[in-house]
Amino acid sequence: MYANFVSSIDGVVALGSSPSAGSIISGRNQADRFLMALLRACADAVLLGAGTMRATPGHLWTPEHVFPGLAEQFAELRRELGRRPEPRLIVFTSGGELDVTHPAIVHGATVVSTSAAAPKLRDRLPDTCDVLEAGESGRVNVVVAVEQLRTRGFDVLLTEGGPHLVGQLIKTSLLDEVFLTVSPIIAGRDVEDRLGMVAGAEFLPSRGSWSSLLSARRQGDYLFLRYRLATGR
Repeated sequence: MYANFVSSIDGVVALGSSPSAGSIISGRNQADRFLMALLRACADAVLLGAGTMRATPGHLWTPEHVFPGLAEQFAELRRELGRRPEPRLIVFTSGGELDVTHPAIVHGATVVSTSAAAPKLRDRLPDTCDVLEAGESGRVNVVVAVEQLRTRGFDVLLTEGGPHLVGQLIKTSLLDEVFLTVSPIIAGRDVEDRLGMVAGAEFLPSRGSWSSLLSARRQGDYLFLRYRLATGR
């Protein structure tokens, strides 16, 4: 299980009400978009929260969507890795509030929700989608959800957020690695709630633990960091 984020140098990954925050923060840097595509190409499935989907209208979570120039090469890589033609999109929603007309939903997705919200979701979703139940009500139980995804053969999982989902994955020791692009831009914080990489979970001072830097690369003014989380398996 690995996560991918792009962050400003002051630690902002989400811009409140602004959609497509990643593109704004990265400046649509081509190296960052290549990395995003490559990480998707290596995964069995891509996980995200419903909020991330709402903030990214028109997006498809496939390698070729963000880097179409290497679509054939990514497809070949998936064949060599024994992956399905496309990574399965997995969308987490506790309350079932989902735009069923979003292109990614129409294209096909597995929606993870609670037993309380699942029935109304099944009535609304297109035939390209299915529903997993993880937890009775309230917040989705990410441990149960990931266990079910594993039984379906999704062995390599990528999460593209958002911060609340990643916070739960770290809190439950499910996240193994983080790929973090540091963009040479300052976002700032004032009126809007601008989140960092983790939200909805606190670790310091009681539980904070150090992670291991596996690699650091540079392309121009951008840094591409890869960490092994101490909470990972």
